[in-house]
Amino acid sequence: MYANAPNDKPWTVPMLAEAKRDGRKLAMLTAYDTGFARVFDENGIELILVGDSLGMVAQGHNSTLPVTVEDIAYHTTCVARGLKRALLIADMPFGADATPERALAASIRFLQAGATMVKLEGAGHKLETIRFLVEREIPVCGHLGLTPQSVLRLGGYKVQGREDTAAMKLREDARLVEEAGATLMVLECVPSPLAAMVTAASTIPTIGIGAGPGCDGQVLVLHDLLGLNTGHRRPKFVKDFLAEGGSVAGAARAFGDAVRSGAFPDAEHSYA
Repeated sequence: MYANAPNDKPWTVPMLAEAKRDGRKLAMLTAYDTGFARVFDENGIELILVGDSLGMVAQGHNSTLPVTVEDIAYHTTCVARGLKRALLIADMPFGADATPERALAASIRFLQAGATMVKLEGAGHKLETIRFLVEREIPVCGHLGLTPQSVLRLGGYKVQGREDTAAMKLREDARLVEEAGATLMVLECVPSPLAAMVTAASTIPTIGIGAGPGCDGQVLVLHDLLGLNTGHRRPKFVKDFLAEGGSVAGAARAFGDAVRSGAFPDAEHSYA
């Protein structure tokens, strides 16, 4: 059905660690409805994220901050109906993980809606939340580097970890996120050498977005994959796979094959 995908079994959390040990790259895309989820699932995408990116690409906001728990739960329900094989991850929206108890309540909503894992941005006080959720049998994906929910503090969407002190902190945060119990980690807008070091030091898979080819997998937002104009600045790491694949299904296959072969991202789509 699709090239270079490892198997047709439904993806489970333990399979992520197996993929890293075996050196198999993972392809992740965002989806927000049943139709796109089904196409991606049928064409070899291992991981689907209901991202809070929906606030910018689907709802028309200027940031992810307005997205609510109800929004994520609704779209997770829609996406789950289209999946047979891919592992579904639900994003924790801004403020929903302010305390471990709030994060637990949101996570229960998302898992009951069909997700297998929840994603949290940052480290620091979030480490307690990660541990709290994992102890209660909720799989967690961490997210370091550029964390879009921190856009106000960061002053915009900027590459993270270029200075030595920032790079050391990111490496330590990655260690702590893994130690807290996360089983997957997104690295966003991080210089390629730094992301490669974090990946080499980690026993859990890293998924890059603007983090170079050294990660254990890659993710793109649906609209970026298809070259759609979202009304926002086009990041360097974005590539239009629709032009290459000729259809939505072809774009998903082209993306998956490029990730697994190591062809994407190349230097043109990475930060030094």
